[in-house]
Amino acid sequence: QVQLVESGGGLVRAGGSLRLSCAASGSIFRINVMGWYRQAPAKQRELVATIASGGNTNYADAVKGRFTISRDNAKNTVYVQMNSLTPEDTAVYYCNALVQTTVRPLYEGTYWGQGTQVTVSS
Repeated sequence: QVQLVESGGGLVRAGGSLRLSCAASGSIFRINVMGWYRQAPAKQRELVATIASGGNTNYADAVKGRFTISRDNAKNTVYVQMNSLTPEDTAVYYCNALVQTTVRPLYEGTYWGQGTQVTVSS
């Protein structure tokens, strides 16, 4: 019903920057919260940042001051600008969205993208 497609991952040197994008499509009535999570090898998936439809943001302590999340509601797209990257930021980054669909507008479902690899070399 809802598809999330990420782009922008890749290999970057420590201190560099990357910008990830995630576009949502499908039977969308309203997207409430959009966000980014990441999962490093042998670790649990963790929150990176979220942004509500009104613009309120929330960041993990590990990325505060380095990452900036934003969204374009007209395009159903969320971005994360990642600066001052370190090898500890290496992970698969997943887009997440809390969506009310046109099929079930009173129900908020959770949707995930397929993930995009970010690798930071030292």
